[in-house]
Amino acid sequence: MSDKITCLIVDDEPMALNLVENYVNKTPFLQLLKKCNNAIEALDFLNEERVDLIFLDIQMPDLTGLELAKLIPKSTRIIFTTAFDQYALEGLKAEAIDYLLKPFDYTEFFTAVNKARDWFTMTKKAKKEKTDQMEFIYVKSGYKQLKIQLDSVLYFEGLKDYIKIWIKNEPQPILTLMSLKTMEEELPADKFMRVHRSFIVSLKNVEVIERSQIVINKQRITVSEQYKVPFMKFLSENSLD
Repeated sequence: MSDKITCLIVDDEPMALNLVENYVNKTPFLQLLKKCNNAIEALDFLNEERVDLIFLDIQMPDLTGLELAKLIPKSTRIIFTTAFDQYALEGLKAEAIDYLLKPFDYTEFFTAVNKARDWFTMTKKAKKEKTDQMEFIYVKSGYKQLKIQLDSVLYFEGLKDYIKIWIKNEPQPILTLMSLKTMEEELPADKFMRVHRSFIVSLKNVEVIERSQIVINKQRITVSEQYKVPFMKFLSENSLD
């Protein structure tokens, strides 16, 4: 996770969407990625992109917020936003960070997102302690479980449900059935960074940075707009003035 908590807003009421968007934009530690007016659209987005926190309405057509909550990754946390208090118990069962009853003001909103920030701070610390010691991963390729030293990885390339893992001094990549989003969640964030919808790069193996492109082992990878902020922060922290 970057310094900001990435957010998704899901609500079928335009006024509610706009209100939460306004609250998110005025909160310095939140970053809005997308707002959706139905749960199906939100699920499609979650299948492609990593999201830290969802502001989720409950009563929506086709797929309710409670049904969507069962389908999202465990690393994505939920703050329910609803006009109906009878869902509070089910919200707790879904392990939501908080339950905001409409209409709610900014003070109530800020109290809820502050709980989320505390949760992410503790989780990030625990994950860092784990990944600091992480030197290798096991991935399934065909019928084998392969041990891959992280220092040998150049970059990960996502292809729908598969990942190509490009290794130093190996002409062919390792192919594994996994989403790039799942791989991103498992890797140590201080060693690997997602820079494009289809690429996670090994930061230590970046050879050249030219405008918005990275060169690793003669492969040019574009840093897309969505990922420029964390990448530029990494550059500024590691550049000599």
